[in-house]
Amino acid sequence: MSEKKVAPSEKLTKAIDELVGAAELDGAGLLRELASLGARRLIQEALEREQSEYLGRARYERQEEDAPRLHRNGYEPGRLLIGEGSIAVERPQVRGGQEPYRSRIWELLAGGRSAAVERLIVEMYARGLSTRDIEDVFRGPEGEVLLSKSAVSEITDALWEEYETFTQRDLSDLPLVYLVVDGVYEAMRRYGHTRDGVLVAWGILEDGRRLLIHLEVGNRESYESCREFLRGMVARGLRAPVLATSDGAPGMIRALEEVFSTALRQRCLFHKKQNVLAKVPETDKAEVLGFLNAVYLAPTPDMARTLAKELVAKYEHTLPSAVRCFLEDLEASLAYLRCPEVHRKAIRTTNVIERAFEELRRRTKVIPRFFDERSCLKLAFAELVRTGQRSRRVRMSEIELKQLEILRRQIAEEKARPARMPAPRPQKKTA
Repeated sequence: MSEKKVAPSEKLTKAIDELVGAAELDGAGLLRELASLGARRLIQEALEREQSEYLGRARYERQEEDAPRLHRNGYEPGRLLIGEGSIAVERPQVRGGQEPYRSRIWELLAGGRSAAVERLIVEMYARGLSTRDIEDVFRGPEGEVLLSKSAVSEITDALWEEYETFTQRDLSDLPLVYLVVDGVYEAMRRYGHTRDGVLVAWGILEDGRRLLIHLEVGNRESYESCREFLRGMVARGLRAPVLATSDGAPGMIRALEEVFSTALRQRCLFHKKQNVLAKVPETDKAEVLGFLNAVYLAPTPDMARTLAKELVAKYEHTLPSAVRCFLEDLEASLAYLRCPEVHRKAIRTTNVIERAFEELRRRTKVIPRFFDERSCLKLAFAELVRTGQRSRRVRMSEIELKQLEILRRQIAEEKARPARMPAPRPQKKTA
């Protein structure tokens, strides 16, 4: 078959096969070439299919007798600016029509910095590419810069606008059930702050959705910082959750108990077990971990307390430091056992936030440092929102919702009871 009669998409398929077969490039170079060729082939195939639909027949298919006399008329070279840079595309032509053939796909893609391209740049930034990386991607065939770092920064400011809108939205319509709060310092250390980090609030709603509620720069060790973080959400209408989970930071614990005084407080069990096991010799860790899991994963709070007494009796003389750590905040470690069983795995730790920031840390390895607080928050916001979009819903049937309604009433009654005063000691009689 003549080379002229071979469709450009078929030529690109052959080029991809030859590239993979030759394997002359290193891993990174091969991926770049494959990405570029793959994008060209997908777009080329889309343009050719669009042409076939316009003509009403595939290549080499005979034309119907009563069909309009339209014919393929070769290709016109063109270039598109996409995520893989500037790529060459052969634009299919048609002759014989009353009006010139116009490809809607080409018009959509050929707008330069179109909304679709700008959104792609924002996604690339959110996925961990620095502005310099994105500038390198958007280069022409001669290495010329098609999109400067300043232009990339301007486009990625869309993330900042999204973040500002997000932090000012009304929260009164969120039927919040569970709240998870944590602070992560690593993100801001790159910016030069040794004490400040990013405070994050994560929620589970009555329809089972998990989503980011709020984030801002703050210090989880500081009671004032944590209190203002929580108060800001309440001022925007956020209702108190049934249960709020946090780690053992004193400032966050105090702020939670003050701002959400009608909610149960859950201590993150992942961090709690780490704290206890840090005081246990290596030879005993497996055994102690088994006892800890028996307590924390008990089916009911009463059974957990019974098992806790057994743990204390077994180790109070041999591992006194570990036992003291275990008893500290014990009731908060068992609070989640009062909630529906199907929800317990989702609310007993702050891992959902930790996992999101693990991914953020991995992506920010390509960025030497955050130049300012704004760049840090933009990237953290983008990753946490996407974590919520990927998360599976928590089951919320009528049974669980009824259990939560009853639990809310029980908690309210318990909080309303006056604190029991200690009985006065009998006075010694004086002679």
